[in-house]
Amino acid sequence: MFDMNDAELPRGTDLIPDGSFAPVTMRLRRGGHDGHAEIDRGLLKPTKTPDSDVLMLDCEFTVVAGPLARRKFWQTFSVVGGKVDEHGVSIAWKISKGIIRTMIDSACGLDPQDMSEVARAKRVLRGLADLDGITFAAKIKVEAANEPRYGDSNRLDRVVLPNEPDHRRIMAGEAVQAVPSQRTARASAPVANNTAPAWGAPTQQALPVAPTPSWQRQAPAAAPAAPATPPTPPSAPASTGPSWLNS
Repeated sequence: MFDMNDAELPRGTDLIPDGSFAPVTMRLRRGGHDGHAEIDRGLLKPTKTPDSDVLMLDCEFTVVAGPLARRKFWQTFSVVGGKVDEHGVSIAWKISKGIIRTMIDSACGLDPQDMSEVARAKRVLRGLADLDGITFAAKIKVEAANEPRYGDSNRLDRVVLPNEPDHRRIMAGEAVQAVPSQRTARASAPVANNTAPAWGAPTQQALPVAPTPSWQRQAPAAAPAAPATPPTPPSAPASTGPSWLNS
């Protein structure tokens, strides 16, 4: 016998409203390809484009507080390969690197202009796997599908930084008025409601990272305090975890 009473219902087609603000936690899903760092073995995901050398982070975002809590969306960030600049550096990686820095600043309560030794050390990772479980303030958009046969989808519009007036409220899960993106979805996009489903779509196995980065132990409402003892300088991050764990 197969008892179907406890089966998850199909995920609805409703989207998080365009321009919504919320604290989100990012989890990394394994793609089977190795990154440059030891802890990134099997982490990256290849594209489906034949002969492409692009490798990506496959990310799942979950709203962790507020009226949209438990809602999810998915997105990839290219970190290896693709077109390069005049110095031979991947252009896609430069863009993704900038986004990752804003995630860390938002999660750790760092002013983007703060280049002190302590702030710089907090932006040093052993590998991209250290980003698994980071929680930051996000603005979420609705992105129109490229083809009519596909539905529109939610994407990260941008990361909200600590020097913005609503950062604290967003991290606390307070309701912040949505600001629709200039890139609007097709008129056929379904209207979303504010009732979050109690379930999430099935995901691949979450990345087992040890030790756990500090942001996974923090409530979204609290910005981490500055370490009492200066962490290891960026040139020599600790081998046992991100530098901000060494306070």
